[in-house]
Amino acid sequence: METSEIILSGDTAGIEWRLPVLRFKGSDPKAPKVYIQAALHANELPGTALAHFLCEQLRQCESAGLIRGDITVVPQANPIGTAQSHFGELQGRFDLASRTNFNREFPLISAKDRDTLIDNLDHRTAVDKLKRQLMHMALGADLVIDLHCDDEALQYAYIDDAFWPEAQDLAAAFDMEAVFLSDGESSAFEEAVGHAWKYEEAGEKKAQLPGKLSVTVELRGRRDVYPEMAAKDADGLFRFLAGRGVIDSAVPAASFTGPAVPLDNVEMIRAPDAGTILFHRNIGETIAEGELLATLITRPGAIDGSVEVRAPQAGLIVTRTSERFVRRRGDLMKIACENPSRAARKAGTLED
Repeated sequence: METSEIILSGDTAGIEWRLPVLRFKGSDPKAPKVYIQAALHANELPGTALAHFLCEQLRQCESAGLIRGDITVVPQANPIGTAQSHFGELQGRFDLASRTNFNREFPLISAKDRDTLIDNLDHRTAVDKLKRQLMHMALGADLVIDLHCDDEALQYAYIDDAFWPEAQDLAAAFDMEAVFLSDGESSAFEEAVGHAWKYEEAGEKKAQLPGKLSVTVELRGRRDVYPEMAAKDADGLFRFLAGRGVIDSAVPAASFTGPAVPLDNVEMIRAPDAGTILFHRNIGETIAEGELLATLITRPGAIDGSVEVRAPQAGLIVTRTSERFVRRRGDLMKIACENPSRAARKAGTLED
């Protein structure tokens, strides 16, 4: 294993961040190349734990000569966010200086222009430097795995239509309980990588990208950081890599049995008013149309001081907020449904 660091100079004198990068050299130049990163949202740590366990497996494979394709691992991809502690709480989703989501506003370029990402970096902000360095590494690979997690959630993934159904092997290897089929219309990391591949030829958009994959894997919830879970998730990613020929190891065939729904079929359950949340249903439960999901105590003690929140249609509860107080229009749940939601949705991500 080769270890290196990318040094990111800060936006004020005397500040810099160090980004560790781990590389495993493959023996077959024709095998798929892999890029794996975790904790782009710095407070989402299940992926960092997975990467720790996976690297131990990869070191054993390296010693045995079993790694066929080059593998790059960035176990903690956001040192800037990791340093953001506000009143004792890690603030890892948004850059406090620019108020920008760390997983938005990646450059939308052609793969042919990959090297322009790291031109003149000295003139860019620290966050822009970080994003460009991460994307530059990713575009040198064929398989790009961005490890995230939700608030409280099942194991699921965002996968662009261009990679489906070929990517069912990833969902099966992780034993995922749902897949959200994205439209590739945002500037989030995995969609920016997909965009670069789709538009590699000027004026031509590829609808399918066989042999390629850029995916966001949601490893349950933020508090699901346990050794047993991390080891299981690392085994899942190892099985996927072996199945794609990156690692020379026999793996049993598996199939994905969960729902795979377009983002238009995801019901974003939002609070009609602010209040204390009393949940009646949990993640992983299948609910019917009209079923009571939560009660909001909007005016404690008043006769009419609560509001019911009911399911707009039947589906599987994939995520739920871990908070127990919500502002008006705050997110409560995501429900994967067979039919499109009646709520209007802009192209791109489900949340900011």
